[in-house]
Amino acid sequence: MRPVTQIEAHITGTVWKIEVAVGDSVDEGDVVAILESMKMEMPVEAEDPGVVARILVEEGQAVQEGDPLVELT
Repeated sequence: MRPVTQIEAHITGTVWKIEVAVGDSVDEGDVVAILESMKMEMPVEAEDPGVVARILVEEGQAVQEGDPLVELT
């Protein structure tokens, strides 16, 4: 079984768009979500390759820096 990797918010803001779905394969550098903070859109990229196991947030949800957004296996 592969370890679970969490992709976290790197800024405090709002989840503007989720770019992946459960079961999607992602590579390092792929955008998994876009956060909005102070009218700026900030992409959140996968740091490791994997398969999306869970999406932990919803579009429009407020998040804090460090909050988990997506889990990869």
